[in-house]
Amino acid sequence: MLPRSRSSRAVLAGVVGVVLVTAALLLPGPATAPMSADDLVPGRTAAPVGSADPGAAAQERRRKPNIVVVMADDMRVDELRFMPSLRASVVKHGLTFQNSFSPYPLCCPARASFLTGQYAHNHRVFSHEDPYGYGAFDDSRTLATSLRDTGYTTGFVGKYLNRYGPARSRVSGRPSFRYVPRGWTDWRASIDPGVPSVRGSTYDYMDTPFNVNGRVDESHRGKYSSFVIGNFSVEMARSFSRRAQPFFLYVNYVAPHFGGPTEPDDPPRFLTDARGRPQDVRTPARPRSVRGRFDGLIDRAAGLPRGGGPSERDISDKPRSFRIQPELSPRERAAVRTLTRQRAEAVYVMDQQIGRLVQELKRSGEWRDTVFMFTSDNGYFLGEHRRRSGKVRAHEPSLRVPFVVTGPGMRRQADRFDPITTIDVSATILDLGNAHPPRRADGTSRLTTMRRGDRGWVTPVVDEATGTEGRGVRSPGFSGPRTSIGVRTARYSYIRNRTGEHELYDLVRDPLQLQNVHGRRAYRAVEQDLYRTWWRTRSCAGDTCRVRLPASLRATPRQSAAMTRAYWRKVTRVYGF
Repeated sequence: MLPRSRSSRAVLAGVVGVVLVTAALLLPGPATAPMSADDLVPGRTAAPVGSADPGAAAQERRRKPNIVVVMADDMRVDELRFMPSLRASVVKHGLTFQNSFSPYPLCCPARASFLTGQYAHNHRVFSHEDPYGYGAFDDSRTLATSLRDTGYTTGFVGKYLNRYGPARSRVSGRPSFRYVPRGWTDWRASIDPGVPSVRGSTYDYMDTPFNVNGRVDESHRGKYSSFVIGNFSVEMARSFSRRAQPFFLYVNYVAPHFGGPTEPDDPPRFLTDARGRPQDVRTPARPRSVRGRFDGLIDRAAGLPRGGGPSERDISDKPRSFRIQPELSPRERAAVRTLTRQRAEAVYVMDQQIGRLVQELKRSGEWRDTVFMFTSDNGYFLGEHRRRSGKVRAHEPSLRVPFVVTGPGMRRQADRFDPITTIDVSATILDLGNAHPPRRADGTSRLTTMRRGDRGWVTPVVDEATGTEGRGVRSPGFSGPRTSIGVRTARYSYIRNRTGEHELYDLVRDPLQLQNVHGRRAYRAVEQDLYRTWWRTRSCAGDTCRVRLPASLRATPRQSAAMTRAYWRKVTRVYGF
């Protein structure tokens, strides 16, 4: 039974995003005039906080939903096929957003964006390494503080930001392995390597230490970390269900990110390619009970074409960092297949633990009032464009993330084709909780899309990254450490690199991004529109991140849906998953 002070809710919605997609617009049209303030898309970034009357405020708190967000680490969209429990409980009884993106596809910046609702160029966490990582993150105001202020009980479980533990907190000024950020009622975060007095690390699947509400807990040696995180999440949900307040629970698995210990079936950590360069194919650890579970299903790597064809025949149109990569050798292909299989096994274990959490929410009666979301911090390459592994790039395997959601009023299976990003998810959560953004918000709440259906793709998705190439190069429009800034629309992926090696992909004709059409005459007009949009949004903040696209770049709901479905048909035909 629900607590007496909690009433059931009938409306709500979530957000979603699974698939690799594209969308719709016909071939390049004429260039449009510069945008003005009139082009801003109306709508809230989050709902206002409620009545000032204490009685009305208490009544409003009782009507708010619980919000549970589960985030994987480095998980691809197509890896949802290894999650039968999630598909049964959420996908078949909820919404799937088919155009979901991580605007900065790297763990630390992406997680900072989720917690603040801002692009990385505004929260300024550009990497997971010094001088960035957790030590660069100001977590004095986050989703947790905003929801706590409006009456929520809040809980955190699992991986936080890279270097949480050894890095000093910007808020306290002290090492963070005992630090609990503001706004969290219950805090159980894994500790990264580098703390002299603490053994194990976030990335040791069999020896993960945790900061449990300010106390270091090293009692989990020999226990697989996904089991520990699953136990924590179930315990926290059970505890929160006994309270009158609605709750926000944010659960973060390390799977399928690579991590130790080394196992007998691992490929060599660094294989040497045809040019003698080492290639990183590190894998996640898995419990013995699931090893070999998908051997009959994974007979090829996820990002390599069926039949053993080349990952990309002609790579001369890509930036130099791609061009220097030789085609994968047979030994490397075998290693990427092993990586794909081990990732699938780690994902499956995570799925089992998510199933336990869902069952606990149902047992306690909280499920009926819970909006449940699943996503990942970024995608991952598995052979595409000759990338053996990795992320960060603005190309589809890295940029796209799964996002599925269910909740009151959203229990029927349906797809959504409007775009949604990590920062839009944050804005939607705030809208669900009737809370103010912790900072100036860059994202847009997608509650209307969830409740009423698609509205069309009318605003750009900005993507950005910081790599090794182009550092120190002065290039127009670039500031700070970013080496890549792009604009993603329904039909086009437009990427400007600090090196001057720019990219444009027509995703309707070329969803696999094999043909860079930058500079081609047929695309001149549309590229001018993309260039103007790029300049207006490359360092956007707040409302300027929500400008309306020129007419040549917009897509109606029907166009987006048709192109997305066509995209998947082609991807499946080529890759066979």
